[in-house]
Amino acid sequence: MQDALPALVLNSEAIPRTAMNDTPPMPAYPASPASDEHLMLAFSKGSAESFNELFLRYKQPIYGFFRRRTADSHHAEELSQETFLVLLRAASRYEPRALFRTYLYAIAFKILRAHRRKSAFRATFFGHPSTIPDPAKQDATESALWVRRAVEKLDRIDREILLLREFEQLSYAEIADLLNLRINTVRSRLFRARTALRTLLEPSSATSPKDAAQSAEQPASPAAAQTIPQKGIRL
Repeated sequence: MQDALPALVLNSEAIPRTAMNDTPPMPAYPASPASDEHLMLAFSKGSAESFNELFLRYKQPIYGFFRRRTADSHHAEELSQETFLVLLRAASRYEPRALFRTYLYAIAFKILRAHRRKSAFRATFFGHPSTIPDPAKQDATESALWVRRAVEKLDRIDREILLLREFEQLSYAEIADLLNLRINTVRSRLFRARTALRTLLEPSSATSPKDAAQSAEQPASPAAAQTIPQKGIRL
């Protein structure tokens, strides 16, 4: 994506691409004293500079959101672009009823669900694989691959809560709003997700991810089961 967005505001039919990376996003922080909500309101009244500031704050977090949930970096870029296009087109209807960040991630979730429905349709009618390829296959290290595969084994809602909290760094209230859950439910399911992830990653404290994956394919003897260390990883 390009940083020169005032021109984009005038012509929002397409967003040019630039390379993005898959580094975990840092919490959104303002480059100016203006809040996200103030900037969005200013943009809804015609301030292209305000939208440019919002884009600079959120382009990497939104890309990271999609990159962790899709198999292809190009798809992540396209979905990120679509998210900001929707934001552009909905600006005149924006009302600050919630945090801007919650509003933006809600748009991203809708786009992600639509993308998954299209992928399922193509898999059914055009013979593409029915399962989504593991995005972690493109990771540079075995340890990252091991963690990503472990996360994929979590319950779907628990996994989303874990990702939103640990990577997108949303508050419990924001996660509850996005997933239509009670805050106490978010807390309890996050605890369950962390506990399950520790259990899944426990063999890595004694063996490498590659060795642990190989040993998991072989039937374990009772004696071998006693040798598994009880110490888990700290999340």
